[in-house]
Amino acid sequence: MVFSLFRYRPVLIVFLLPALAQIGRAADPAVSTVSRPVEFRPADPLNQAAFEHYYNLDYDAAIQDFEKILARHPNDPFAVNHLLSAIQVRELYRMGAMNTGEYANDSFIGQAHRPAEAAAKQRIKQLVEQAEKLEDAELARDPNSVDMLYARGVTRGQFALFTALIERAWFSALRNAVGARRDHERVLELDPQYTDAKLVVGAHNYVMGSLSFAVKMAVALAGLSGDKEKGLQYLKDAYRGKGETSVDAGIVLMVFLRREHRYGEAYEIAGEIGPRFPRNYLLPLEEANLLRAAGKSGEAEEQYRRVWQNGREGKYGGLHYEIAAIGLGDLLRNEKKYQAAAAAYELVSGVTGADPELLQKANLGAGEMYDQLQKRDLAVKKYEAVVATDSGNAEAEKARKRMKEAYRE
Repeated sequence: MVFSLFRYRPVLIVFLLPALAQIGRAADPAVSTVSRPVEFRPADPLNQAAFEHYYNLDYDAAIQDFEKILARHPNDPFAVNHLLSAIQVRELYRMGAMNTGEYANDSFIGQAHRPAEAAAKQRIKQLVEQAEKLEDAELARDPNSVDMLYARGVTRGQFALFTALIERAWFSALRNAVGARRDHERVLELDPQYTDAKLVVGAHNYVMGSLSFAVKMAVALAGLSGDKEKGLQYLKDAYRGKGETSVDAGIVLMVFLRREHRYGEAYEIAGEIGPRFPRNYLLPLEEANLLRAAGKSGEAEEQYRRVWQNGREGKYGGLHYEIAAIGLGDLLRNEKKYQAAAAAYELVSGVTGADPELLQKANLGAGEMYDQLQKRDLAVKKYEAVVATDSGNAEAEKARKRMKEAYRE
């Protein structure tokens, strides 16, 4: 019966969300009511820079820092998990499995569009084994060590992410995801104030509590249950707890609050976290998405344009801020401002080194707008550009259909 869960892969993907970034042991100055230094484990002065790089999406710099920290603290599983997470998320980003467009639609993780590199896979597996060896050895001496139970849960969560999105081994992924939850539930039994552990437990509770009755029954047979409100409260506790998972819990909480149409609360969190990491364009982009979802089209348009302009001015480095132009185009399109929408989509073509998938989406959108404006020649040129970029994906298939028959809304 547990195998029937694999018909519901989107459920497992959300089950894996907390594994994406459980990497620090950092107090969150954005929500702290008392000024105090940030605490990391292991205690290393380089951690501050490493986490800044990580949350600003500068994975190469973060990995360099975490490698140095691990070299100085080879027996600390927290140090291993930090490096593991950074390497894994960088690889998922490179593979196209962390599509920012899908982030804008309430999911951090999409389908991988490029295969994983063999060296990255080997390094991830090696780090998982290294962390588990350290954690299991300590737990053999003290089965109730909350820090080691927590660390093992993080490792298991990371390995669940690896097996699901890189190796596409769904049964193994589910087993490790459940193991992560069990470890962190045990942490909370031993220490109810260990708020870091509430990220995994809270996210899983929310997801399980949101399933249809039939799927809940299947999940229950695997010994799992859920409660949406408990899940949201746990995530709030983790976010406000000033611990390792504060930033990550805030991001997951934003996603879930948007699903609940609680846009104001989600927007507040985005506004708290975003200024801390000025190179992370996903957070201000999410503010625009939330404004749009809340029906505040004028404010959303201003925010999309602000993200776009900041990207043009180099504030996000080489990151793919052009997703803001697509969001702007979609917004204007929904308002039936077809000429303005086409102009927004066209912005992506002017970005040097634009992400190919985003460029395809923008060209497809522009072509459809030109069809709406009865500018067929321009529309066909945009559809041809979609196919020229990649002839074998869903966007190309749509473009070929549009070339045969003009698009109409």
